[in-house]
Amino acid sequence: MHTEKSVTRATTPVDVFFNWLAAVVTFLAHSVLVVLVSLVVLEVFLRSVFGTSLGFVEEVTGYLVVAITLFGAALAVRSDSLFKVQVIFDAFPSSLRRILRVLFALIGLAICLVFICKTSLLVDSSFSRGKFAPTVLNTPLWIPQLIMPIGFSVIGLFLIEHILNVFRHTEGS
Repeated sequence: MHTEKSVTRATTPVDVFFNWLAAVVTFLAHSVLVVLVSLVVLEVFLRSVFGTSLGFVEEVTGYLVVAITLFGAALAVRSDSLFKVQVIFDAFPSSLRRILRVLFALIGLAICLVFICKTSLLVDSSFSRGKFAPTVLNTPLWIPQLIMPIGFSVIGLFLIEHILNVFRHTEGS
């Protein structure tokens, strides 16, 4: 059975930064979830009772789903809750498990860096070309697109924390 690890860790300056970042991301994820559920419930109520729609709910909830996905993935990385085949992983010797943890985190970090670069280029392109969503809100696309490089950056930072913790644990052994 998997138990969630505590979000609060030791109090080195690096730990303080990661704890602060996790608190901010947790607050944002909770806030996004509350707004997302509230909008959907309100939309269902308005359609069922009054036969009307707000018109912008589908657009906004789409943006919020992306945000909650990235924030949730970042928090899952931090709490080491991502899917892995623990039985196979545990079959390796402790020293090899440490190497694999670092290797997998480095691969994940490389993927995050590619996504950060590509989504930042997308944001820049949308901003410089003045692109707007063809929707009721006519949202400047760079605003919701900005969620992606921010989300991948947070995931990357928590992967760096994971690597630091593996080395810290190795030194303490």
